[in-house]
Amino acid sequence: MGFYTIIDDLYFYQMLSFVQKYTNFELKLSKYFYNKTKGIFPEFVVVMGKFIFFFVKQENYFASKMYLGSIRREITPKKVLIISAEKVFINLLFSFFPDLYIHNITIENDKVSGERRIFLYFLTYKERGIAIGRRGEYIKCLNELCQKFVLLENKITPLEIKCKIID
Repeated sequence: MGFYTIIDDLYFYQMLSFVQKYTNFELKLSKYFYNKTKGIFPEFVVVMGKFIFFFVKQENYFASKMYLGSIRREITPKKVLIISAEKVFINLLFSFFPDLYIHNITIENDKVSGERRIFLYFLTYKERGIAIGRRGEYIKCLNELCQKFVLLENKITPLEIKCKIID
């Protein structure tokens, strides 16, 4: 694990915005979510592979989370997630993993490729496994989502996210 620097702070605490391109299916999902949650409109909806992400305002996060079980039952082949639409990049990273304990987040050079990446450190293999998802599907999906739909304040694309265990 590397040292935390002010450069890391400058990267992690950038304001962000979302590229909002909706397909007809995503518009239908927005309407479905609004009706299902009795008036909570998602800020942003993304369908990627087998995942559906509903981004909601922070003040509506817990109210909409109550409906997650029934939404998942009604949209069965997809994995549905409700994410808090954060305005700061590091907060968004934490909101992608709401039920897991992330011990540390760093920016490091990958030992194999030499590229700079964001490393999320977990305490157990079980938590790391949940974060990565079956066959790495969830972390791959998050990386693609960040590359395509998240714009950072300084106009660079987010770095690739990797998960590790504390040594």
